[in-house]
Amino acid sequence: MAERLNILKTYKCFINGQFPRSESGRYFELMSVKGQSLANVCLCSKKDLKNAVVAARSALAGWSSKSAFNRSQILYRLAEMLEGRKQQFVTEMFLQGFTRKAAEKEIEVSIDRIVYYAGWCDKYQQIFSAVNPVASPYFNFSLPEPSGVVAAILPDNFPVLGLVSVLLPVIAGGNTCVLLASEKYPLSAITFSEVISTSDVPAGAVNILTGSTNELHPFFSSHMDINALIYARSNKKEIKVCMENCATNLKRFFLWDKDWLKKENQNPYLILDLQEIKTTWHPIDSNGLGEVNY
Repeated sequence: MAERLNILKTYKCFINGQFPRSESGRYFELMSVKGQSLANVCLCSKKDLKNAVVAARSALAGWSSKSAFNRSQILYRLAEMLEGRKQQFVTEMFLQGFTRKAAEKEIEVSIDRIVYYAGWCDKYQQIFSAVNPVASPYFNFSLPEPSGVVAAILPDNFPVLGLVSVLLPVIAGGNTCVLLASEKYPLSAITFSEVISTSDVPAGAVNILTGSTNELHPFFSSHMDINALIYARSNKKEIKVCMENCATNLKRFFLWDKDWLKKENQNPYLILDLQEIKTTWHPIDSNGLGEVNY
């Protein structure tokens, strides 16, 4: 009897809640540290980025209008699901060259970090909102609102924790996003997209591409319908190109090259980075009671 062949997993990109192959049909072969072929990974193109941005823009109104408490529940569900698939992620990181101990630590910190940002969803507005003193008969309120579509080039050294640490401040604040996964360790990002697709995160709110950073970073930084770009790596040449392109099209640029294992690199100020401050004026009646009769 012939020996049974295992069904190998097909790793695709994640756009609008679905798993299409790259429109270019290109891929690259991912090798293990022992020189074994692990997977064929999509080599996404400029067209894939455009499709992902369209999906993110379409999902923005629905995601940003959800109550803060509802977003918190949805993010907590991500933590539950990652906990349930912990060993799968550990195994994939092991195949990509990590020790099991290092992989387990990274997944555990990732789960805790999701819970951390889930807790901030309904609190950051209280912290960063303000009632401003003005010399006229008005109340003046400032409050944070989502920037819109945020793109991020994820770290190359933390396949799961880097993804979670960049993604969570983005979506906790009501933004939608397009992420470029680690080029060196892409398997974990695509597996995490399966967690997202089976959660309550709406289709299009999170989109994950794989491929060459060298090819795609100019398109990420020059796309006119992306409101902010996070670059979480250390390539000085790419940083320079991204900063110049963002300055040309007035896109907000953030350099988040951090050691994501450190607790001080999880904080609500990362949520604030990706918010716009809206100021609202409200008239006060002549008695100063804050009531206006129309």
